[in-house]
Amino acid sequence: MVTNDDLLNLKAIVGEKFVSTGESVLNLHSHDESYHPPVLPDVVLWPHSTDEVSRVARYAFERKIPVTGWGVGTSLEGNPIPVNHGIVVDFQEMQKILSIRPEDFQVDVEAGVVYKELNKTLSRNGLFFPPDPGAAATIGGMIGNNASGIRTVKYGATKDYVMRLIVVLPGGQVLRIGNRARKSSSGYDLLHLFVGAEGTLGLITEATLKLAGLPANFMALRVTFPEVRKATDTVFQVMNSGLSPAAMEFMDSNVIGVLNRDRNLAMEESPTLLMEFNGFSDEGLKAEMTFIEEICRENGCTFIDKGIGKEERDRLWEMRYLTFESIKRQHPGLLPLIMDIAVPLSHYSNMAAFIKQEVGDLLAYVFGHAGDGNIHVIVMDLPSDRSRWSRVEEANRRIVEKALAFEGTCTGEHGVGIGKRCFLPDEHRESLELMKQIKNLIDPEGIFNPGKLFI
Repeated sequence: MVTNDDLLNLKAIVGEKFVSTGESVLNLHSHDESYHPPVLPDVVLWPHSTDEVSRVARYAFERKIPVTGWGVGTSLEGNPIPVNHGIVVDFQEMQKILSIRPEDFQVDVEAGVVYKELNKTLSRNGLFFPPDPGAAATIGGMIGNNASGIRTVKYGATKDYVMRLIVVLPGGQVLRIGNRARKSSSGYDLLHLFVGAEGTLGLITEATLKLAGLPANFMALRVTFPEVRKATDTVFQVMNSGLSPAAMEFMDSNVIGVLNRDRNLAMEESPTLLMEFNGFSDEGLKAEMTFIEEICRENGCTFIDKGIGKEERDRLWEMRYLTFESIKRQHPGLLPLIMDIAVPLSHYSNMAAFIKQEVGDLLAYVFGHAGDGNIHVIVMDLPSDRSRWSRVEEANRRIVEKALAFEGTCTGEHGVGIGKRCFLPDEHRESLELMKQIKNLIDPEGIFNPGKLFI
């Protein structure tokens, strides 16, 4: 428990206005977007600097108070829920863009910067930070979960763009890791030890990110198919064609149906692929479009909606960004269990077919980042009804087991958090013990984001 004396000492570190035990504040920081039950922290802090975070961490270590980092709470696996109560460190007051270095294709940011706002600023220099998880996530949260999103197939995940970090360890020690060089063979790769660690090893306060140039031209297509396998087979053929899609998304007919109802659209309710390609000229993109259309028609596509230019690209992609919110709105009172498996592309069609069969009797929606083998399944139901929810959990278990049998992963981009912990022994086998040893070495008191990753 955080005592009144603790509150006074924490206020002395970050300032009285930036410490709260108010009911609404604690409620806001008790849950994310997942079905996992909320847990109230004892107190929420808003630090302004690495030094303040360090002093808070040192104090918490001495008092053995749990500490959980917080971005904006958009995660999907219970990753920031303070399951052992304690202190939530909210990075909302640390959202400065510290330095833009266009000549190096780099930017220095504080952890609380929202990536969408960052990209608005970077666009003035013709640059952008490619990982795109969709929600208004912070850079610190994206690094903690190794977020990726729709552009991963071409640009990679967050880990591919982190060059330097400032990290506060559980005892308050401040580490400065990495450098500005685009490559290095110097020592252990400590940088990526903290990427995807979900705040269990340290609190990231600042980062240097690698950037990419904004594409000059865009082409987007929406293609429908009579059955799931024809759509998923097309994914492999496009990826094998020598072209380089910037994004390739799959949505099943249930997803299209819920978008039609929620957004008053009139799309064909069939398995659908959304694809985006970037290029230097409209002429080159038109030639690529012709080639892609041939592949789609060979696989029996029933409709192609296409467009060249940013406005057309945005029009076709808007529906994909709205998917999760539309599903939630159309099922008030129900909660989502979200699956996030990823498999090698050679197994993508078989994995999708298995999923459709497994969730056939559930209120389920199947979609995902097809170009990198990532499939999301959202099942809407009631966790409080154990007879129904046990069937949802059984489907989740069977789907993850099939993904692991295909040498895939239980989570492509949402992280382990609370819900995926039970699958780590099967996925990581003997290396899981080394992960636990690393956790115990860096955080011997187990105070940083306890209850995550490990059971």
